[in-house]
Amino acid sequence: MTSIDSVIIEADDTEAAAHFYASAFGLGPQVRVQPAEEASAGFRGFTLSLITSQPADVDALFEAAVAEGATAIKPAAKSLWGYGGVVQAPDGTIWQIASSSKKNKEPASKKVDDIVLLLGVADMAESKKFYVGQGVPVAKSFGSKYVEFEAGAGAVKLALYKRRNLAKVAGVAPEGSGSHRIAVGGDAGAFTDPDGFTWEARVPSA
Repeated sequence: MTSIDSVIIEADDTEAAAHFYASAFGLGPQVRVQPAEEASAGFRGFTLSLITSQPADVDALFEAAVAEGATAIKPAAKSLWGYGGVVQAPDGTIWQIASSSKKNKEPASKKVDDIVLLLGVADMAESKKFYVGQGVPVAKSFGSKYVEFEAGAGAVKLALYKRRNLAKVAGVAPEGSGSHRIAVGGDAGAFTDPDGFTWEARVPSA
């Protein structure tokens, strides 16, 4: 089964970006940073999500992100599906921080249960077919609205959403141009998907 080992975020200031992800979110090798080579403006067509087990953990991560220089796009709040908020990291990446639970069961922590890469796509059927062809099994599918793929233990989860709808969920305008400023590191080899998102071959362990 194809899996995502890491997402590679492109940033103008790689040292500052790496510091942010380590300090605010405590992320390890699942999120890497490399120098940006192309310009980017507006919505980059994707979001990353940190999934936690309770609202208190969402608050802890959200507050830590803002303290490290992130911009609050949507303050953390209850919703029909749970509890969550949206921040934009100093490098421009949009992060959703969420929990399906509406109640706290233990002291707050910054523990992240899952990392999800949500790609905004133009044609759901085409993109779904493409990824299935790359060996990524579908876990959940809701017609042309949402597709979630299976992920191995410890892997970054991949999901597809219509671009305009994803921008709405993130709280930003859907327009954007230039580089996505992200690459995907996995075991499927190197390729570019129908929406211009690039995958890189798995980096061998040192």
